[in-house]
Formats: sequence, structure tokens, C-alpha cells
Amino acid sequence: MSILLLVVLVGIAVWVIGAYNGLIAAKNQTVNALKQIDVQLKRRHDLIPNLVKSVQAAMDFEKDTLQAVIAARNTAVNAAAGLDTQHVAATAKAEAALTASLGKLFALAEAYPQLTANANMKQFQEELTSTENKVAFARQLYNDTATSYNTKQQQFPTNLVAGMANAAIAELWEIEDQAEKAVPNVEFRRGA
Repeated sequence: MSILLLVVLVGIAVWVIGAYNGLIAAKNQTVNALKQIDVQLKRRHDLIPNLVKSVQAAMDFEKDTLQAVIAARNTAVNAAAGLDTQHVAATAKAEAALTASLGKLFALAEAYPQLTANANMKQFQEELTSTENKVAFARQLYNDTATSYNTKQQQFPTNLVAGMANAAIAELWEIEDQAEKAVPNVEFRRGA
């Protein structure tokens, strides 16, 4: 009887250790995925001052737009400084505002032919587009990893060990801006 009890206790101990280590691994993977977003956001934030400098001279009359981009960038940098799995929404909101202000900047830039023909402007647009794609992939990876981590810590019986592992629900990176969520309207017209 005592051998059976010992086997059961060892089995429980092995399971607790495995569950604990699994939660810690998932937590670390989630933090790592969030740091990958952080790396891409830093790249994005570093590109914006150079972009603003390259368009500043050509867009003298659009100072409000340039100031809005700079302000949105500064807000996004400050929000990203506190980025952790518990405070993703604030950073996501700041990044959405930055994306919107960049969209306005590029829309206005189209009204300046000398600017749209500028090689530096084209290069910055390409780099920002590439960075936006990398940010999108990093967000997807983070959300997948965070969802897996959240699921693992909520499932029985692993949830019994979640407190010991200091597991906390990780916020997902969500799109708050309704314009970003909207499905584009595409119309096909027949040629005459």
C-alpha cells in the first residue's frame, strides 16, 4: 500500500512540475513574441523622423499634418515603452493613431508631384510598407502565442498550477479603429 501511495505522489509531483514548466515556457514565448512586435515598432518609429524630414521642405503648407505625424509617433514611442502582456491595448491604440496620421501624410503627399517622384520618399514608403508587414506578422505571432498561453492556463487541471507559475491572462493585440476593421469596397466596372 505504501508503494502505491508513493507512486501516486511521485506521479502527481511529476505532473505538477511538468504543468508548471509548461506554463513558464508558454509565458516566456508570449513575452518573446511581444518583444518581436516591439522590435518592429522601434524600426517603424525610427523611420518616421527621416520620412518627415524628407517631405518637410516640399510640404510647407501641410505643417499641421507633419506635426500630427510627429505627435502620433511620440505617443506611440511612449506607449511602446511600457509594453507588456498586460497592457497591449494602449500600445495598439497609439499605433493605430500613428497609422492613421501616416495615411493622411501619404494621401497629401500625392498632391505634390515633385515629392512623389523623389527617390528618398519612395524608399521611405517602401521601407514603411515592409515594416508594416513585419509588424502585422509579429502581431499575428503574438496573438497566436498569447492565445495558446491563455488557453493553457485556463484549462483544467493546469489551471490548478497557474497561480504557482504567476500566470496572468495576456491581452491580445486587437484592432480598435473601426476604419481599420472595415472591409474595403471594391467595384468592378465593365469597360465600354
